[in-house]
Amino acid sequence: MAKTNKNDIQKGVGLHARRVIAYVVLIIISFFCLFWFYIMFINATRSNGQLQSGFTAIPSTNLLKNWNNLVHGTLPIWYGMFNSLIIAACSAVLCTYFSTMTAYAIHAYEFRMKRFIYPFILMIMMIPTQVTALGFIKLVTKMGLMDSFIPLIVPTIASPVVFFYMKQYMESALPLSLIEAARIDGSGEFRTFNSIVLPLMKPAIAVQAIFTFVSSWNNYFTPALILHDDKKKTLPILIAQLRAADWLKFDMGQVYVMITFSILPVIVVYLILSKHIVQGIALGSVKG
Repeated sequence: MAKTNKNDIQKGVGLHARRVIAYVVLIIISFFCLFWFYIMFINATRSNGQLQSGFTAIPSTNLLKNWNNLVHGTLPIWYGMFNSLIIAACSAVLCTYFSTMTAYAIHAYEFRMKRFIYPFILMIMMIPTQVTALGFIKLVTKMGLMDSFIPLIVPTIASPVVFFYMKQYMESALPLSLIEAARIDGSGEFRTFNSIVLPLMKPAIAVQAIFTFVSSWNNYFTPALILHDDKKKTLPILIAQLRAADWLKFDMGQVYVMITFSILPVIVVYLILSKHIVQGIALGSVKG
């Protein structure tokens, strides 16, 4: 009996030690992840001269001055914010919805060439954007869609990466028996997808919506090729223009303020969708 109690105590101590180590490691990782955000906010409060003088972890008093110089400068940052929001939000919604629908079709239906469509879609993942950029720009020019948001939103509907993630998630979270039960009850295919499949896929949709939103928000390459009017440019393009200013007009304080300004919507979107991710993890642990 005493030996059993001793073993239990040793197991408890070992479990407690592992838990402490896990928390310490997580705290260290969190610190290094958040430290760079802190430095960015600190630099946004400093003037160009202070930034050139060296690093400091203490905030300064030039935040409002940097902001006023940025707002009253030559770059239309409010237009850039609005443009980035429209493109990123529409891309996230369309990408997650239609990628989930594509994954559902391959997961739930049996049809000819099904075994070849799945690897074909995955093969497209291997093609970098830069390879198809020239042909894409020619197509956009012929269609008269230069300086338009349409070429930046509509192609995001076909996202092999999001499709692959959704397909893998469905294999573990969406039993075919549930779909068959809905069909027996007289539910139509679109009603089944919108009323049954999408609610079950909420955690995966939240994850991919965040990734798609951030990817579209930070995208510089394609918008820089298509958008030429300053009032239609996105924030990454405006940040690049601000950094490319000649040395007489260059102000690193404005650059940091604009970068800080540009990441705030991303943080808000993450905070809104993160609860669904936490719910999905909790549900998965309960099912396990």
